[in-house]
Amino acid sequence: MTEIAYTKDSKIIVVGLGYVGLPLAVALAKKFNVTGLDISTTRIEELKDGFDRTEEIESERLKASSLELTSDVEDIKDASVYIVTVPTPVNEDNSPDLGPVKSSCEMLGKVIGKGSIIVFESTVYPGVTEELCGPVMEEISGLKCGQDFFLGYSPERINPGDKEHTVDKITKVISGQTPEVTAVLADLYGAVTSGGTFPAASIRAAEAAKVIENAQRDINIAFVNEITMIFQKLGISVYDVLEAAGTKWNFLNFTPGLVGGHCIGVDPFYLAERARQVNHDPRIILSGRAINDSMADFVAERVCGQLSGAGKILVLGLTFKENCPDLRNTKVVDLIQGLRRRGFSVDVHDAAADPEEAKEFFNIDLVPSLDALEDHAYASVIGVVPHAPYLDLTGADFERLLEAGGLIADVKAIWKDIDKPKHLRKWQL
Repeated sequence: MTEIAYTKDSKIIVVGLGYVGLPLAVALAKKFNVTGLDISTTRIEELKDGFDRTEEIESERLKASSLELTSDVEDIKDASVYIVTVPTPVNEDNSPDLGPVKSSCEMLGKVIGKGSIIVFESTVYPGVTEELCGPVMEEISGLKCGQDFFLGYSPERINPGDKEHTVDKITKVISGQTPEVTAVLADLYGAVTSGGTFPAASIRAAEAAKVIENAQRDINIAFVNEITMIFQKLGISVYDVLEAAGTKWNFLNFTPGLVGGHCIGVDPFYLAERARQVNHDPRIILSGRAINDSMADFVAERVCGQLSGAGKILVLGLTFKENCPDLRNTKVVDLIQGLRRRGFSVDVHDAAADPEEAKEFFNIDLVPSLDALEDHAYASVIGVVPHAPYLDLTGADFERLLEAGGLIADVKAIWKDIDKPKHLRKWQL
């Protein structure tokens, strides 16, 4: 068996420099010789200029980092450790799209050498690393997996926009194809996180741990979304219910909303796919997904049911979560479509999103400024994503934006205690 090539001075490659890969690469570069590869030349040029459009790494910190940046595969040959952080989306039918992972393996198969370790962080279902990734790299490289090169898995736990649970503070789950590989991963990740490392029993166990973390959150939110639907029909705000129930010491603090994003809105489908492969019907997992996917249309129905005739609606928020520019798999788009299907014209403002990405991904022209909007133009203003600037809106702001008798629609209890003008109406989930 070939010896592992890793040493403290080894060359480390991070493949994919998005929300996950870039923070990891910058953290590792404090301790190791690290090169970050992204196939997007635009992304690499932006990063070299100190601009991170994901807003995960500040410009000063990026410019000060020793991280090498490249889009040229030739620059990553014969490294000791490769860490793959490419996305794992779903197809239109919600089946897993492993294309980016497979493409990365095909690329790495051409550059890995004897003793290399290839670590995957991308969220997958149990078995992908060993059953798909290993064989692809083995075929292209001509090397033997588990003898000439080695696999590892350390699931990403990056929460976009979260400045508290960053990669240098969280516990990193690790697992290697051999005990020696696991030891290398403990040394590598342990050097950059104060949260320490946790060696999973196997690569498959580590893969499974990641995919259930987000599936669990999805199911819990689905429960709250379903009781929200029930309580709406009973004329009760779920936020009033949750506030009361939350006084019990073991009540779980989940709130309703539109569940999108690249993790919670996607990962359950990966687990469901693996379940079907072993002839198990994943009823709870898919039921939770169905409830959460229906929430946008439910909100559209409740809002439009309180408005007479067709008019204009202003939607505040397009990203999948607050104070974050991430538009991946946002369900606000479904809400907008639901409003338009019911005959309403919709304007959209987002305090964090990139207008060019909104146009490119969804053909949505974001309103550039709330101040520039016409007075009394809207039948309703819907607060969907609680970006910080929206928390500061006052009754006077709504009085200017809304027509007489207009509706303040509050999906996330942003304005639960607002002092609204008497001639305006207010609704919240």
